[in-house]
Amino acid sequence: MALDVATLASQMLGAALPILENDAGDAESFAKTEFLKIAQTLAGLEAQLKAGQINQQQAAILFDIQKNASRNVLLTLKGLALLAVEAAINAALGVVKTIVNTALGFALL
Repeated sequence: MALDVATLASQMLGAALPILENDAGDAESFAKTEFLKIAQTLAGLEAQLKAGQINQQQAAILFDIQKNASRNVLLTLKGLALLAVEAAINAALGVVKTIVNTALGFALL
């Protein structure tokens, strides 16, 4: 039995895409939150500088703290994305496992 490449690809995409789309939505949500925090920090720094509550050096330090915190959150997404990719590949291979292994005559997947 010859494997139909288009059918296999379609089945694998159908299994993997929901996983990848879900992960992308999570990434967007985290990114929006972190960029909102950065924007709030910048606005707060502006107000504090104008009020004479902090100097430029303090503003730079406070900004770096927020930037590093946001960086850590977004880098965590990179690790989560790797897990999502692995889950997507496993789901994709799972939906074609039986037909591929039968066609090959041994358990490759």
